[in-house]
Amino acid sequence: MGAAVTAVSSNGEYAFTKPTRESITLLAGLGVEGDVHAGVTVRHRSRVAQDPTQPNLRQVHLIHQELFDEVGAAAGHEVSPGSLGENVTTAGIDLLALPTGTLLRLGSEAVVEVTGLRNPCAQIDAFRKGLLKQVVGRDESGAVVYKAGIMGVVRTGGVVRPGDPITIELPERPHRPLERV
Repeated sequence: MGAAVTAVSSNGEYAFTKPTRESITLLAGLGVEGDVHAGVTVRHRSRVAQDPTQPNLRQVHLIHQELFDEVGAAAGHEVSPGSLGENVTTAGIDLLALPTGTLLRLGSEAVVEVTGLRNPCAQIDAFRKGLLKQVVGRDESGAVVYKAGIMGVVRTGGVVRPGDPITIELPERPHRPLERV
């Protein structure tokens, strides 16, 4: 099986988790229709407090389903689609290995440009105590590794549903590794 959308989620109110939906509609330059984080400028409360005029590089949050399996096996944390506030849950794609600027075609219409890594926060531990340590770790060299998904902006709008295929278009080289946004 190739890369695919396994679930979609949105929430019109600020809350850590987002309920799963039958579909979501991505709006070019804004994000997920009806989602609290949609907008041209930042919508995450901590970033709004810093500078509300910053561009919103976090319009869409994507997490790989394989992370849920990993944290469940490693530490017994039950995590399901939407639990960590993501809009799109994927399978069959190593999201964390994608370079900045990668285009992800979700289904037949929607295109999301990858802007960076999700910056995990303490709310993850409030959701499941000890989970933050599972999604932020260190590699063999001691460098910090963020595993809580990636962020992107909507380049082309469209409806996204579970089961939709994901097509990957890498940017021109040299590739820039993902950084926290």
